[in-house]
Amino acid sequence: MAEQKRDYYEVLGVARDADADTIKKAYRKLAMKWHPDRNPGDKEAEAKFKEASEAYAVLSDPEKRQRYDQFGHEGMRDAFGAGGFDMSDLGDVLNQFFGGGFGNGGGFHFDFGGGRRRADPSAPQRGEDTEQAIRLSFEDALFGTSVQIRVHAAVSCPDCGGTGAAKGTKRTTCKHCNGAGVLRQRGGFFGIVQQTCPVCRGTGTVIEKPCKKCGGDGFVAANETVDVTIPAGIADGMSIRVAGKGNAGANGGPRGDLYLRCAVSPSTLFERDGQDLILRRHVSPTLLALGGELPIETPNGTATLTIKPGTPNGAVQRLRGQGVRAIGRFPQGDLHVVLLAETPQALTAEQAKLLGKLRDAETDKTFPQRAAQDQAAKAFAKRRAANH
Repeated sequence: MAEQKRDYYEVLGVARDADADTIKKAYRKLAMKWHPDRNPGDKEAEAKFKEASEAYAVLSDPEKRQRYDQFGHEGMRDAFGAGGFDMSDLGDVLNQFFGGGFGNGGGFHFDFGGGRRRADPSAPQRGEDTEQAIRLSFEDALFGTSVQIRVHAAVSCPDCGGTGAAKGTKRTTCKHCNGAGVLRQRGGFFGIVQQTCPVCRGTGTVIEKPCKKCGGDGFVAANETVDVTIPAGIADGMSIRVAGKGNAGANGGPRGDLYLRCAVSPSTLFERDGQDLILRRHVSPTLLALGGELPIETPNGTATLTIKPGTPNGAVQRLRGQGVRAIGRFPQGDLHVVLLAETPQALTAEQAKLLGKLRDAETDKTFPQRAAQDQAAKAFAKRRAANH
């Protein structure tokens, strides 16, 4: 009968809703406690160290954690392969967790014989993605527009072509690591420990005469003007991807992407709720009382609302398909018109006289809700008197 595995959250001693930082701190504590090099020959410590590392390998990975939360240990079969969590997986965990060289910047890596090849440090590498903010008016976000923006990014140095070496020179093999980019040494329980070469910083090559323009980095800061199409319906906080306008990649690698984070100014007319628009339309009390037609501006043109006689204050009418246009996975929205009776101001003598006549002619049938409230108030007053 197969051994029953303990719950990963129980192994690390954290709650199921623990954040990434809490999980990392819990694992660090256990890793230091059960470290086999600190407990030589202790099979129980070695087992607990591996158990904690397996739990951390899952709970520190958002995708694996989601799968584990949904399917438990059964869902981890595909994640670790048919054989389950093995020593090569543990190497990946420790390389991720102790990648900074245990705090000394040494860049240690652990090799448990998993057969994985080290990436070629001289191979082209994709550049980093960058992010910039862009401010849009409500109308530009609603209808879409085209804008020109200034992009700030690191590009390959034009003088050295990104090599970092001065003109007429080139990078040479690092003598400290013989071009390997790493220094290897035995690490007890950890097998072979690879430390990033401190001279070439893992590249395997060094620059004897740096480029004066970039100082040997191979990159320089640059500004460029880029034409960007803003899609109709973009919302505040959404990002627009501009391919190939991020930072340049090392060793002639492609540039990363630029992400424009949109900040949309509020509208003076509409409120936005997802893909729906809300229009709070002030109207005269007589329109609500007598009914009539009301023109309404929408993103697609002018629409006409039919107001029925006796429409209550605050009533909402929906215009389907008159909201924000469909974008991505978000469908076309609706327009919700909230009708708000506005109290008349600056009345002329004649207007005041007419309103006075209307007031004098009022009955309970004219204002049934007010009449019902008056009755409730009288009943309350009667009960209050009876209790005094």
